[in-house]
Amino acid sequence: MDKFIIDGGVPLRGTVTISGSKNAALPIMAATLLAPGVYRIKNVPRLRDVRTMAHLLRIIGAKVEFGDHALQIDTRHADFPEAPYELVKTMRASMYVLGPLLARWKRARVSLPGGCAWGPRPVDLHLRGMEKLGGRLELDRGYIVARARELTGAHIYLDVASVGATGNIMMAATLAEGTTIIENAAEEPEIVDLGHFLQQMGARIQGLGSKTIQIQGVTELHPADYTIIPDRIEAGTFLVAGLITGGTVTLTRCRPGHLQEVLAKLQEAGAELHVTEESISLKAAGEIRPTHVTTAVYPGYPTDMQAQWIALMSLARGSSVVTDTIYPDRFTHVPELQRLGADIILKNNSAFVRGVSQLKGAPVMSTDLRASASLVLAALAAAGRSEVLRVYHIDRGYERIEEKLQQLGARIQRVDDGKLY
Repeated sequence: MDKFIIDGGVPLRGTVTISGSKNAALPIMAATLLAPGVYRIKNVPRLRDVRTMAHLLRIIGAKVEFGDHALQIDTRHADFPEAPYELVKTMRASMYVLGPLLARWKRARVSLPGGCAWGPRPVDLHLRGMEKLGGRLELDRGYIVARARELTGAHIYLDVASVGATGNIMMAATLAEGTTIIENAAEEPEIVDLGHFLQQMGARIQGLGSKTIQIQGVTELHPADYTIIPDRIEAGTFLVAGLITGGTVTLTRCRPGHLQEVLAKLQEAGAELHVTEESISLKAAGEIRPTHVTTAVYPGYPTDMQAQWIALMSLARGSSVVTDTIYPDRFTHVPELQRLGADIILKNNSAFVRGVSQLKGAPVMSTDLRASASLVLAALAAAGRSEVLRVYHIDRGYERIEEKLQQLGARIQRVDDGKLY
């Protein structure tokens, strides 16, 4: 397995370009199954999860070709509405094919998902949504088997504003007869991006970016070309990297409007920011100030930035509390940060962080995607050398992160089988 070797203590300086959004690209790729034809998707990040979704589409029968941060997807001959366990177990986002398969073929067989190891994320909301639209679902040896004569519009209230369930229901409802209303829908930019793509395909959708989304079903959709939005979590991670190392960094090709809560917290923690329409410049102006964070659904502070914030607060001058209301058990990074010298106490779904004057390099192990990012950030700021093991997790959601960090002056190398490259 690859690992990173990081010699910390170097302030990051320079400019980095933000890649396309993983969490927008995956459902948009799945949405190409809704109508036969050739699609051209641009600004696609080169990530492990994107390759996994491409492989899943090929199993279903689509042709997928990679270009320079672009995909061409041909779904004209897709004819196998099944997502097998051998592939699906590696990525939870594979659930996104359920809605499109049921809408187009009126049947689907999708394995229960796998993915990060840090705890369950129930798929009940996805399944209830499909049933509300007229699907008949059963569980067969670890597979969700769905059938429908026709899908019919419905009024669906989500107990939790789930991004995945909102996207899946929205895709299925585009081809349902009548009107579907999703209440307590997710407002995340990635859902808005998926909705815009569906609109380009001919879907009739209103209310994107609000708590109530209305979809008027159409009889058919058509292929479309589209450009994915920038990845707000990658952008947030690089901003924290600049602050935790006491550096000055500029992000280009990003959407500051998608990061309002993160930017506000960074300023509260001592960062100086200069924001334009598509760029953010950050300068560490002095000591890191302790800043409490509680994660919330968008537009609140994102749970996908929780681990990175704990790493930052580990070096703050004072104490802070980081609470995760979205995924209460998402703290597997804490014991590894403690190995670097962080002073953190966990209680229920809160991390009580007392800042230390210095972290010290040590071997640490990644357990999931965002935990990996937090360990890299802490190692960049730590004195001495750190080894971050199992970086295949970080490859799921960050494109060539070590190369981008090297551009900013970080002393980081990827090691494969004991050899540097």
